[in-house]
Amino acid sequence: MVTRGRELYQGKAKVIFETEEPNTYWVSYKDSLTAGNGQKKAQETGKGSLNNIISSYIFKYLNDMGIGTHYIKKISDHEMLVKKVDIIPVEVVVRNIAAGSICTRLGIKEKRVLKKPLLEFFYKNDSLGDPLISENHIELMKLATKDQVMQMEGMALAINKILKELFLNLNLKLVDFKLEFGIDTNGTLLLADEVSPDTCRLWDVNTGKSFDKDLFRKDMGSISEGYIEVINRLKGRLGESEI
Repeated sequence: MVTRGRELYQGKAKVIFETEEPNTYWVSYKDSLTAGNGQKKAQETGKGSLNNIISSYIFKYLNDMGIGTHYIKKISDHEMLVKKVDIIPVEVVVRNIAAGSICTRLGIKEKRVLKKPLLEFFYKNDSLGDPLISENHIELMKLATKDQVMQMEGMALAINKILKELFLNLNLKLVDFKLEFGIDTNGTLLLADEVSPDTCRLWDVNTGKSFDKDLFRKDMGSISEGYIEVINRLKGRLGESEI
C-alpha cells in the first residue's frame, strides 16, 4: 500500500507529496478557488473533491483511448496517485469556440465557432502573468525541444477530438481547455496536471449555461452546483461504477 510522504509542492489548486515509491506522487486537491492568475481567491468546501472525481475519470478515459497520462488511480474523493513527471512550463490551450482572453486580446466576438481548433502556448510563470508565447519563444527559452512541442500539439488535438465527443454525449460543448505536459523517468511525454471544469470551458448545448470556473470568474453561480451537474451527467451516461 502506498503511503503519503513529505510535501514537495503546493500550488493554487493542489498539493503534491512524495511516496515511498520513487516514481509515484500523491496529489491532494484543495478547496481553493482562484481566477485571474490568482488575483481573485475564495474557498468552497468540497470543490477539491469534485475536481478530483472529474479529473480522475477524464484521465482514466483518456488512458483507455490511448492517450498517455500521468494518472495511476483515485485513492479518495480528493486524492489520486500519479506518475512522477517533470512539468514542461508551457500551457497548451485548445480553442473550439471563442471565449475568454482571446476575445479581449484580438477583438474576436465571443461564442464565434472556429473553423478548426486553435492552439496557443502560454509560458507557465505566475510572476509574469502566464504570457502568450510562440514556438520560437519556447525554443529561445529552452522550455521544450522541437520534438516535444510537436508531440504536445499532436496530443492536444487528439485529446480535443476525444473530449469534444465525450462532452457532446453529455449535452455539453467543449469550448476550450488548458493542458499541461510532463516528462516521466523514461523520457516519455505524458499529459499531466488535471482535466476538469477548472481547466475547461463547458457550455450546455441547449441553454449555453456554463458548468466551469467561469461561474466563479464572472460570479454567475455556484461552482459546486455546476461541477456536480457535470458529474451527474457522467454518471447518467456511464454508470456509478465508472465515476
